[in-house]
Amino acid sequence: MLYSHTKFVSILIAFFVVILLQVIIILFWKQAKYWTIANLFLLLIVVFWYGAYSFMNMAREESAGIFHFEENQSTAIVTEERISQFPLIVQQWLRNSQVIGTSQTYAVRLQQKGEMRTKPDADFMPFEAAQYFNCVNASFVWTTKVRMFPKVYLFGRDKLVNAKGAMLIKLGALISVVDERESYEITSGAMLRYLAEICWFPSAALYDHIQWKSISDTSAEATLTINNISVSGVFNFSEKGEILSFTADRFYGDAKPPTLEKWCIEMLSYKEVNNIIIPDKAKVIWKLPEDDFHWLTLEIVEIEYNVPVLYE
Repeated sequence: MLYSHTKFVSILIAFFVVILLQVIIILFWKQAKYWTIANLFLLLIVVFWYGAYSFMNMAREESAGIFHFEENQSTAIVTEERISQFPLIVQQWLRNSQVIGTSQTYAVRLQQKGEMRTKPDADFMPFEAAQYFNCVNASFVWTTKVRMFPKVYLFGRDKLVNAKGAMLIKLGALISVVDERESYEITSGAMLRYLAEICWFPSAALYDHIQWKSISDTSAEATLTINNISVSGVFNFSEKGEILSFTADRFYGDAKPPTLEKWCIEMLSYKEVNNIIIPDKAKVIWKLPEDDFHWLTLEIVEIEYNVPVLYE
C-alpha cells in the first residue's frame, strides 16, 4: 500500500520523459504540436503519482514515529489477579478473548478493507487501510486509500499522537478536502476511536490510562484519559463476554458547528487471530436525529501484536 523507493525512481524517470517529450514538441512544433495535449495528460498522471508517493510516505514517517519504545520493551503477563478489579463482564471479555497468560500488547499493526461513504444517500466506496497503534501511549496512525471512481482515489490519514488528534483527506493525494488538527472536537474523536478499537487488542484494557465502571451485567463504561483530556464510551457484551457494540457521544463533523451525536460500532463477526479472539468485521453508525447514518463497514485482513515494524 505504501510507496517504495522504486516507485519514487519510476516517478522521476516518468517526469524526465515528459520534459524530454515537451522539448521535442517545442523543437518540432509544426510536426508534433498535436502531441502537446497528450503530453500534458501524461504530466498530470506523473503529478498525481508524486502526490500519492508524498502522501503515503508522510503517513509512513508518522507511523514510524509512534513506534519508539525502550530497547527490549518489557511486557507484563495478563493474569487473573491483574483483571480482578475490573467489572465482571470486562473480566469475562478478557477471558473469552484468550488473553489470560499472554504478554500484554504494547504495539499493534493491522490491515483493513471495507467500504465507506461520506453522505447518508451516497454510494459506498471500497477502501484499503493500514493502521499502527502504540498501546503504551494510546496513539495510532491510520492511512487509507478510497476508490471514488475507476482510477480516482481519496487518500486519508487519521491519527492520535501525543494526545493530539488530526484528520487529513486529499483528493488524488493533492487537493485537501479535510485538514483538521488538534482541536478538542478532533482530538476527542480520535481518542474515542482508539478506545473503541481496543476490541482488536484486548489486553490494552489493562493500561492505567483506561478506567472501567460497571453499568449493568452486560455493559461497562470505559474512560480514556490522556494529558488531562478524558473521553468515555459504553461497551455492550453478550453473556459469554463478546463485545456486541461500543457507543459514545462524539462530535459529528458534517454539522456546522460540529454537534455531539451518538456514534456506534456494531460487531458483525468474530474469529481467532494469533490465538486471540477478536471481532473481525464491524460497521460504524452515526445515530443522527433524522435517521441512522451507516457510514462504514470494515474487515480486519491481518493483525499482529508486539511487532513494531511498518508494512513494506
